[in-house]
Amino acid sequence: MKKLKIRPRAIIFDMDGVIVDSMPYHFIAWYEALRPWGVRVSCFEVYAQEGERWETTLKGLLKREKIKPSKKILKAIFKLRQKIFKRYFKRHIFHGACELLVELKDEGFMLGLVTGSPLNEIKRILPVKMRKLFDVIVAGNQVKNGKPHPEPYLRAAGLLGLRPEYCLVIENAPFGIISAKKAGMSCIAVSTSLPKEYLADADIVVNQLKQISGYILL
Repeated sequence: MKKLKIRPRAIIFDMDGVIVDSMPYHFIAWYEALRPWGVRVSCFEVYAQEGERWETTLKGLLKREKIKPSKKILKAIFKLRQKIFKRYFKRHIFHGACELLVELKDEGFMLGLVTGSPLNEIKRILPVKMRKLFDVIVAGNQVKNGKPHPEPYLRAAGLLGLRPEYCLVIENAPFGIISAKKAGMSCIAVSTSLPKEYLADADIVVNQLKQISGYILL
């Protein structure tokens, strides 16, 4: 079994695809919202770019189709995307997620949540009892630069009052892993959305959340 170089003091989780099985709904929402504009997006594209600020993702997809991403168009598509997501979304917390958070909290670790989702979406997706377990939450609309930039995780470390090397990140997507590593943090990836080969930049890759405590509580 691989070991972490430094015992962490805080565990920082991504939300979509790590705690909540929401990625299929994000794909449906993006696919349906972009279709009226003649833009086709694949499931892999959405999963691979997960964690990035929605404006950045959307601008890239529109430019690919030679559509000028004006503020009006961006707002219209995102508004539709939010409406579709709300219509289809059914909350499903990954098995063992709540138990893992409680276990880590009981062991004295500080907990953080860093996600590309806006704050109002976090409140809609995560149950109150789970949100209260986190010492800090950094939403996508609370940072200037989203993942893969290190800013989201560095901000979380700052709010926790810790140096980056004492923070361990739990991710499921390439951009999130890059963000964590650029921030100087260790990272465990969970292959809930993408195969392991796309998560190779993480220090450790696991198949399920329940495996994570074995690497932390040694």
